[in-house]
Amino acid sequence: MELADQIQQLFDNPPAEFTDEHRAAFNEFKLKLNSGEVRAAEKVDGQWRVNAWVKRGILLGFRMGRIENFSINNQFRFYDKDTYPLHRFVASDGVRIVPGGSSIRDGCYIGKGVTCMPPMFVNVGAYVDDGTMIDSHALVGSCAQIGKRVHLSAAAQIGGVLEPIGELPVIIEDDVLVGGNCGVYEGTIVRERVVLASGTILTGGTPVYDLVNDQFYRKTADAPLEIPAGAVVVAGSRAITKGRGPELGLSIYTPIIVKYRDEKTDASVRLEDYLR
Repeated sequence: MELADQIQQLFDNPPAEFTDEHRAAFNEFKLKLNSGEVRAAEKVDGQWRVNAWVKRGILLGFRMGRIENFSINNQFRFYDKDTYPLHRFVASDGVRIVPGGSSIRDGCYIGKGVTCMPPMFVNVGAYVDDGTMIDSHALVGSCAQIGKRVHLSAAAQIGGVLEPIGELPVIIEDDVLVGGNCGVYEGTIVRERVVLASGTILTGGTPVYDLVNDQFYRKTADAPLEIPAGAVVVAGSRAITKGRGPELGLSIYTPIIVKYRDEKTDASVRLEDYLR
C-alpha cells in the first residue's frame, strides 16, 4: 500500500491502539517531511495547492504520540508527544543554528544554508528552503512554506495553517524580506521579492490597498489574500466613513503597497547577505 493511502486509512479509521507497524509507517512519513520529499503544500503550474493527506499525517502523529519526558535536567524540564521530538541535525546538513534557546520540531524541512538566530521556533510540517534566515524571536508555524533566501526579521510571526485540513498554509515565496514584528496569517500568499516593512500585519480579514495600481487585494471564498510579486508593503490606515467614524476621526488598519521593488529597494536589503 502506498504511504499516502496508509496515512489516510489510519487517519480515517484510527485503531484502539497503534502498533509498531503503524508507528513505522508514521516514521517513514516523518522522514519524508524532514527530507522535503513530501510537503504540506506545493506549487504546481504557478499555483499553490494543499496536500491534505500530508496535513492528516501530521495530525495523526499527535493522535498517535505518547507524552514523554524530554527534560535536559531538573532545571530544564520539557514534556511532549514522543512522535515529535526535536529535529536532529549534523554539521553536513549545512544548517547554522546559533546557540541560545531555539527549537526546531521534527517533521519539517530545513534547507542548506539556513541560519537560525536565537531564540526562534519552527513547528512541525514547515518547509524552509535554502539560504533563508530566521532571526531572533521569529516563528515559523505548522505547515508554513518559506522559499529560498527569505529573511524573517526579528519577532516576525509566520502563522501556518494545520486545520482546517483543506486550507492552504501561509506561503512566503523566494527572496522575500519580512520586516521586524510583521505577522502573516490565515493562509496568505506572499509572492517572490515582496518587502514587508516592519510592523506590517497580513490576515485573511484585512484588505490590502495597492497605491500604484489603485486597487484592493482581499481574501475571497475561493482564494486567499495574495500579495503580488515585488510589492513593497507598509502598515497604513483608511478613514471610516460610516456611522460616527468621520465625527470621531476613526480609521481602520490597512496595509498599503506604496511601490514595487527597484534598484534602490534592492540596495537597501542587500546588506543582509553578509550575515548568512
